[in-house]
Amino acid sequence: MFKHSQLESVKAWVAHPAHAAMPLHARIQRAIRQLIVDGALGPGKPLPASRALAKSLGVSRDTIEASYAQLHAEGFIDRRVGSGSFVAEITEFTPGHRLSQRDALLRSQTPNLSKRGAAMFRSGGVREMLSPRPFAHGVPETRAFPLQLWERLERQVRKEVGAQTLLHGDPQGTEPLRRAIADYVNLERGARATADRVVVLTSSQQAVSLCANMLLDPGDRIFIEDPAYYGARKAFDAAGLECVPIRVDRQGIVVDQITAGPRRANAVFLTPSHQFPTGATLTLDRRLALIEWAVRNQAWIIEDDYDSEFHYAGKPTACVQGLDPHDRTIYIGTFTKSLFPGLRIGYVVLPPQLVKPMTVARTLLDGHTAPMAQLTLARFMEGGHFGAHVRTMRGVYAGRLAVLSGLVSKHLSEFVEPRVPIGGLQMPCVLTCDIPEHTAIDAAQRAGIELLGLSALHAASDGKAGFLMGFAAYTPLEIEVAVKKLANAFRAMTIQ
Repeated sequence: MFKHSQLESVKAWVAHPAHAAMPLHARIQRAIRQLIVDGALGPGKPLPASRALAKSLGVSRDTIEASYAQLHAEGFIDRRVGSGSFVAEITEFTPGHRLSQRDALLRSQTPNLSKRGAAMFRSGGVREMLSPRPFAHGVPETRAFPLQLWERLERQVRKEVGAQTLLHGDPQGTEPLRRAIADYVNLERGARATADRVVVLTSSQQAVSLCANMLLDPGDRIFIEDPAYYGARKAFDAAGLECVPIRVDRQGIVVDQITAGPRRANAVFLTPSHQFPTGATLTLDRRLALIEWAVRNQAWIIEDDYDSEFHYAGKPTACVQGLDPHDRTIYIGTFTKSLFPGLRIGYVVLPPQLVKPMTVARTLLDGHTAPMAQLTLARFMEGGHFGAHVRTMRGVYAGRLAVLSGLVSKHLSEFVEPRVPIGGLQMPCVLTCDIPEHTAIDAAQRAGIELLGLSALHAASDGKAGFLMGFAAYTPLEIEVAVKKLANAFRAMTIQ
């Protein structure tokens, strides 16, 4: 028997005034044929017995038999004595074939998007690997995460808070987590934060997008590092901003190009603790100069502190936000790198006057971050487990960085020069051979290895060719196997 929706479609087709001139059996035949053509009735599907369909439609059995006979003559159905009537195997009208043809046609058409929508689409978005393989960058080790401890804390939350965790959450974030974040960034990063200045988000990318759209208008200028984090640049481009690249050297962004340059801007975007992708740390004098520039020009400093937990030499420098007494700095952090990507919790520490506007704006995006995850993370931090986990992984990652740099020097010295960072989850390597960057990356992919090219991160065309090698998520053995594969892939190209 037809599904209810299919039977109603036949009834609607039969009753439509536009088909009134057709004989009744022809209307029924055309209606069933349309269901087959549209893929609603797939190959091999049984049709209702003529007696049953006649009763459902309130017509004679002879009318249904005439309809079936015409469908059979046209090749749309097969009739088997003693078994009934079935949709024929017609390749052109199988659901997958028909839908794929239609989808292919629609995909080839230029979508009618807004200017901002078109900019977002052109950017390609920010895509992460679902199952990372060496040497995908920015991925932490998740196999060592204390999952049983996390589950125990989550059970405690469910037991004590109960069904409240199933409801809508505060768009600014749960108070326990905001308090824990404020305590953490004050102690570890030298920030000037209170719980009421923290907004909990789903990611640092969301924070960057909020800043781009809430603080700046289309056409406004923003200074960005060159090279720069691609996710931030894409967010600013999508918001219609004019990104002005500022060169980065060993001491971080060259502040003189901002403070003494001829071009003015409404904001600057920085990764000062561990510049992406060079690994440079912005010096104290440059930080102070930027703060004075921001005050003088009533501009914003957007500080992305994406992986400052992992510092392997010396002590990390205090964040810019903690040095800024004028409240011109927006501090962005995330737990994606320090814990695990699936947590989807980031945060922003805001000047007091921006808290309400930013909180209202995020309600238009996703409403709030899941309360259960927030409350569990708050307990994880309050119990000292977050600090313990970071300290453990800092040691693990430092060891893996040493392994990677040693293996690169041993097996890839004829191709690249490693730039060993003092922190972070990835190591930049500069190509020193004649192999073009895109060729090297393509060869690595064919060998099952992921590399992020450095050239695309530069606004200027004079950036050094090379790639980033993530090391945090891979064991020493996995790193060794991958480095040797990469060396073999590069040597194969030089032999050709």
